Amino acid sequence: MSVSRFGVSLDEELLKELDKYVAENAFTNRSQAIRFLIEKNMAEEKWKCNNIVAGAIILVFNNAKKEIAKKSADIQLEYSDVILSTQSFFLNEINLMQIIAVKGPSVKLTEVSDKLIGIKGIKHGKLIMGRAE
Repeated sequence: MSVSRFGVSLDEELLKELDKYVAENAFTNRSQAIRFLIEKNMAEEKWKCNNIVAGAIILVFNNAKKEIAKKSADIQLEYSDVILSTQSFFLNEINLMQIIAVKGPSVKLTEVSDKLIGIKGIKHGKLIMGRAE
């Protein structure tokens, strides 16, 4: 069932950002983008429970900054009970991408990904999860 409501307002700066998001993601219109964002948020909220999930943590960082790799390795060791494997790929002469396969309670995977993505110098980080049960 689809319900249409009028009267939602956004400040000009937020509206510009929404239009930019619509264009960058090839949405047909603002409504489609807003629906997508709401559904994405609802799905992420569901992962806050303690379901067993599997997924990947993706990190991109400057390989020359050895302290980033060291901190990442230390965190991965701390969470070795949920980390299945790690692969590293050189994207170019500078950037390295790590893909860390994980499986465990969604809360714990979110915790480890937040720590990894929060390492100073990480250029891009993302956790992708799906139910494993």
